[in-house]
Amino acid sequence: MNVCLIRHGETAWSLTGQHTGVTDLALTAHGEDQARALAPRLQALAFSQVLVSPRLRAQQTCSLAGSYGGSVIELDLAEWDYGDYEGRLTMDIRRDNPGWDIWRDGCPGGESPSVVSARADRLIARLCRMQGTVALFSHGQFSAALAARWIGLDLVEGQHFALNPASLSQLGIDATHGDRRMIELWNQN
Repeated sequence: MNVCLIRHGETAWSLTGQHTGVTDLALTAHGEDQARALAPRLQALAFSQVLVSPRLRAQQTCSLAGSYGGSVIELDLAEWDYGDYEGRLTMDIRRDNPGWDIWRDGCPGGESPSVVSARADRLIARLCRMQGTVALFSHGQFSAALAARWIGLDLVEGQHFALNPASLSQLGIDATHGDRRMIELWNQN
């Protein structure tokens, strides 16, 4: 079993660095081009299932990267809910809350790290029951959280797994050690 993890293409807020969780932004024209550029690489893979975040930007990326008509909306693939910090820049948040770190502190009115970790673990449990290659169209911080939890790290370690828009990563299981999950490819554009 392999997991192909695809971050959505550029949006206006990913370009500016604003935290974008529940705000349903469309891709920019450049983001659409980025999504289309994924198509040749993804067409070479035979997906047994395609799961997509409920957010428009992930759905657009999925469609432009290959028009996967059998894709399924997966609520657990949604980006971190930033609550009161939605649409804000980290530097602006830290003016009001010095030392704030989403990986440690979460977001007031949004999700805590423990909630995001539980969501990632729930999704991993379902993924591990699937066969073949599964495509996941998701977001930057949730995908980093998922990768950290995939290899058994605490959620806070997700801070070390940056993802560019329209990037491709692969999570897998060691063929000789079936209980060892691995990151096989990370942040390829």
